[in-house]
Parts: sequence; structure tokens; C-alpha cells
Amino acid sequence: MLVKDRMTRDPYTIQASSSINTLIGLMREKGLRKVPVLDGEKLVGIVTDRDIERVSPSQATSLSVYEINYLVSKISVADAMVKNPVTCKVDTFIEDAALLMRNNQINSLMVLDGEKLVGIVTDTDLFDALIDMMGGRTPGYKIILNVDNIPGILVKLGTATKACNTNITHFTMPESIDGKAELLLKTTSNADPAELRKAIEDAGLEIQDFIVDKY
Repeated sequence: MLVKDRMTRDPYTIQASSSINTLIGLMREKGLRKVPVLDGEKLVGIVTDRDIERVSPSQATSLSVYEINYLVSKISVADAMVKNPVTCKVDTFIEDAALLMRNNQINSLMVLDGEKLVGIVTDTDLFDALIDMMGGRTPGYKIILNVDNIPGILVKLGTATKACNTNITHFTMPESIDGKAELLLKTTSNADPAELRKAIEDAGLEIQDFIVDKY
């Protein structure tokens, strides 16, 4: 799955030369917490609500409201933005995007097509992708297997599910340890669970857990 399949396309943006007041108005009107910053069409930064607080006069100031508003009007988006935000390409795999976020301790990436900003992908988008990849929103049988990480295991599993006329809808295998692997799969629920369990065990596969999801 690629970032382009999960990103928010054509996000709201603001020019670096715009005033903070203009930015605040945009964020309030659209319910935004972060906005990509452009210089023309080039991505040059990102600004968040926390960045606005950082450059705004403290609430503990003795200045009047009029003085505060005047000072804020003189602050540009360029003064508040974080320069050179972390980016990825539209054809970046979502697991690589997640790794970028993790390594940089951030919760979003600006998505580029060439040099043009075309989207933004957040940690919430990646959570949703994980849920969908694991069948978290679909009914069926959720099965966890402990198996030897050797050739032919998937053939055995496919033969067992086929014998019960059951289809594997979602599948993943975390990294194996010491020649052992944990397979997590989701199947359709058209077969009798006892029959499916027996077919899998008869194929020589160890079932760690067998759960009926009724979403």
C-alpha cells in the first residue's frame, strides 16, 4: 500500500509571507492544527498551533489588547514555521512512511509529487491503514498460528482453508525469531469454526488463538 492511497490530497496551505492573523483565521475556519507553508508553489515549512503560541506575546504581558494585536499583525508565517519539514513521495510505501515518522518523532509527513506538494499523511492515516490491512473492521475468523518458518507452510495453510471453502482475506507475518514465526490471518466466516480449526491442525499447524470477529 502506498502513501498516495491514504493521504489527504490538496491540503490547505498558506504562503510564508502571510501574516499570523491570516493563518489563525484559516486554522479556525477550517479546523486545522497544522498547515504546510509555501513560497510560491515550493514547500518551505510547516506551521502548527503550537508554533503560533511560541511566537505570540505571552498572556502574562502587561500590554493592552490593541498593542498585542498590533504586534501579532507584524508576525509573518515565516517567523513561526518549522523550516524544511520531513517529506515523502506519493509512491512511498506506508511502512516506510511510518518509519520516517518514528525516526523523526513526528506525526505527519508532507507528500510530494516531484517537487510539488500534493498531500499530507498523518499517523492517524497509518493507523487506519493498519486496521484495514488486518481486517479490523470486517467480520470473520481471526486466527493466530505458531509455525516453523520454512518453505511450504503457506501451501499447507491454503490447502486447509480451501478444504473448508474458506477464503483468507487478510494476512501478515511479523519477523520470525529462531526459525519460528507467528502468522496472523483473517478468513471469511462461511465455514464451521470447529471444522476450520480441525483442518488447520490436521495440516500440522499450531493454533495459538482462534477468534470470531462479529463487527
